[in-house]
Amino acid sequence: MNYLQNLILDMDGVLWHGDTPMPGLAEFFAGLRQLNINFVLATNNASKTPGQYVAKLARFGVDVPESAILTSAEATAEFLCGEYETDTAVFVIGGAGLREAVEKRGFRRLSVEDVMAGETAVVVTVGFYREACFPEFAAGAVCIHKGAHFVGTNPDPTFPSEYGPLPGAGSFLALIETATGVAPTVIGKPGPLLFQDAMRRLGGTPQNTAMVGDRLSTDIAGGKAAGIATILVLSGITSRADLAGSDIQPDYVFADITELVKRLGN
Repeated sequence: MNYLQNLILDMDGVLWHGDTPMPGLAEFFAGLRQLNINFVLATNNASKTPGQYVAKLARFGVDVPESAILTSAEATAEFLCGEYETDTAVFVIGGAGLREAVEKRGFRRLSVEDVMAGETAVVVTVGFYREACFPEFAAGAVCIHKGAHFVGTNPDPTFPSEYGPLPGAGSFLALIETATGVAPTVIGKPGPLLFQDAMRRLGGTPQNTAMVGDRLSTDIAGGKAAGIATILVLSGITSRADLAGSDIQPDYVFADITELVKRLGN
């Protein structure tokens, strides 16, 4: 694996479960730096801002710059910039990460009260966040029924936690699609945008870059579609039984990041 110079690292299920860091997390990053392996942390989770992820990693004893954090919220907002003018009305169902990404690019974010008062969003964009509530789903459905473009940050049906798999953004999208009959445009992994952005940030190529993730349907399938090496860790959502029964097969499989860093450079 000594040809690898760059890693695109998923976070949930790879680096931590919820608010619990994986064993050996600080040592893993120290090992990457010792091996001169560059990294970008690329997550489908759109609920947090890059700054919040930097602060979370700092609590775990790991120092990374904001430029090393790439979320599906950032990719979604970039997609909207390519499709719509600034000041376009957008209704956001999502956490601080998605709200900030949309607002800092000049879009006008509507509230539930705005929608219920008769304003109509041109776009409804949806990402996971723990505080999601029925009035938001209802307002989003109202806008989509009126013709708003339905955009999802990522398709993950669940996300790993210390309690086990919990409903993720894909579950939110399914709820709204069921209510409206409209399928969303989905931005995050396994789509190409996050991988392309990550490689630009790394200055990497498909030949010297690998995707490290815990989910076959997004991390591994997306990495393969991007033409890069894929590394599955079994510390998150995918079990050995899942892997054995899947048509999606990674290039490498490790129990966790501790086992991975021992093999890098060999």
